[in-house]
Amino acid sequence: MVDPQDNGRPRSRRLPRAVRERQILDAAVEVFGTRGFHTASMDEISEVAGISKPMLYAYLGAKDELFVACIRREATRLIEAISVAVETGLSPAEQLWRGLRVFFEYVQRNQAGWAVLHRQANVQGEPFVTELAESQERATAVIAVLLAQATEGSAQPMQPEQTEPFAAALVGAGEALVEWWFHHPAHTADGMAMRLMNMVWMGFGDLVEGRSWTPGS
Repeated sequence: MVDPQDNGRPRSRRLPRAVRERQILDAAVEVFGTRGFHTASMDEISEVAGISKPMLYAYLGAKDELFVACIRREATRLIEAISVAVETGLSPAEQLWRGLRVFFEYVQRNQAGWAVLHRQANVQGEPFVTELAESQERATAVIAVLLAQATEGSAQPMQPEQTEPFAAALVGAGEALVEWWFHHPAHTADGMAMRLMNMVWMGFGDLVEGRSWTPGS
């Protein structure tokens, strides 16, 4: 006998809002990363997420709002992964190496997320370009702090006006190397991290020791 309370209809499973939003964002990143912003449809995203289209709109809004949420989520995940990997108490070289390795491992595991965060956001105009710029500023700020900590015990500790441009250069170099990597996928994440480590550390290591190049030196 059917319970009158059920009216013969299956009960829908209620999930916590955070779980449901993660489910939607996972699906949206997959679709946006594969299709691109303009080609991706809310119908496909709702289908991949396994929820109704009205529920999709109710949780994260229209298509452009959903794309902004994807950019923010992917940027936060990447920055948090790097921050966790770079433990205090390690040598400056080991901190940089761990950060670079986590960065390339993240890109390798989350290629759709990287496509949304950089390839898609960078070409779609506002408000996405602004979101991308803010995520790059956050990454630069995190790395600038790490660089400052790395030189605290050196003969010439670096000041913010020195660490910030170095951090921006490192972020840009990492992004450029990822794009090269996509065209040469045979290389491993560790191999890419080692390339950037050698390029950066062979120069930055001297700065940590208080040595710098000047014309005529």
